Amino acid sequence: MTGAVRRGLVNLLTLLGLGLAACLVGLCIYADLGFADALRDAPQLAQRADGLVAAGHGPADLGPGRFEQLLLVEDPAFARHGGVDFSTPGAGMTTLTQALAKTLAFERFQPGLGKIRQTTYALGLEVRLTKEQIAALVLDNASFGRGPDGWMTGLFATSQTVFGRPPAELTDDEFRHLVAVLIAPGRLSLMQPNAELEERVRRIQRLETGDCAPRGLRDVWLEGCA
Repeated sequence: MTGAVRRGLVNLLTLLGLGLAACLVGLCIYADLGFADALRDAPQLAQRADGLVAAGHGPADLGPGRFEQLLLVEDPAFARHGGVDFSTPGAGMTTLTQALAKTLAFERFQPGLGKIRQTTYALGLEVRLTKEQIAALVLDNASFGRGPDGWMTGLFATSQTVFGRPPAELTDDEFRHLVAVLIAPGRLSLMQPNAELEERVRRIQRLETGDCAPRGLRDVWLEGCA
């Protein structure tokens, strides 16, 4: 290898190293901005959450044990984790706090880099908001698919639209239907017969009674309860 070739390779490796370092710095800055934005937004979000709780739209207002039913399916470790969970069976790759961050921190979410901001924003929410406040915002922002007047958002509003009653007055089976549709509101319908939704409701009921368990972290569709 001639000296000129060796110098060329060294220069190329140096440029690649600098480029990689710049990318890493950029990713760190992007991640930090997500966390900082959550801290900035937290006072307003806390006020909004407290208003929801005061209006009777908090997790306790779902009825005895109902929020725990929802968590069993959607985010079993919600009370314990700090925004992310990579170990609990059935949790999937997105906690309820991350799902809330996806709604609050983006006009249009894009996978990939967006997941970094989603995660750091969620971590910021967990630092500044209580679990009750986060839960109230989750319930208010959750999507439930198409209804008679367009897209349905918010568990309390959807319960009234679909069943004509608040969540605390629903039967266990009716409440399971609301929980079941959360995984794919654009695919599962609350407004018309849907065999896939009914199968998910059946799996959730088996999960609640302890007759089955998710097969692992990614088993969000509860194949372990099929």
